[in-house]
Amino acid sequence: QVQVMESGGGEVQSGGSLRLSCTTSRLSFSAYAMGWFRQAPGKEREGVSCINPDGKSPVYADSVEGRFTISRDNAKNVLYLQMNNLTPDNTAMYYCATEPSPVAGITICVPDSKLFRYWGQGTQVTVSS
Repeated sequence: QVQVMESGGGEVQSGGSLRLSCTTSRLSFSAYAMGWFRQAPGKEREGVSCINPDGKSPVYADSVEGRFTISRDNAKNVLYLQMNNLTPDNTAMYYCATEPSPVAGITICVPDSKLFRYWGQGTQVTVSS
């Protein structure tokens, strides 16, 4: 079973920044697409940003593009989400996930179990006004 763990969440004022990190138990970390997702109270889980194994052609939700940046360091087996200019509507539990097997390059970022099977427990991000 693949273990996934997020870190870096916390409370920040509007306009501030946070960087989330994600690690997995996989030895072949660099072979799989990964993604960041979030869920706010009373809302469905949504995709924030996803990235291909080679780090190319990342996909972002319209609401975060230009403020959030996804990246991966395959040498260190770490996935990052840099979040800048945060606003209160970014408050949510943020989850990291990875696919069960390599597929063709991703072009969408949705919490679909067919693509992302292994999930972390989440890290809370709270943005105050």
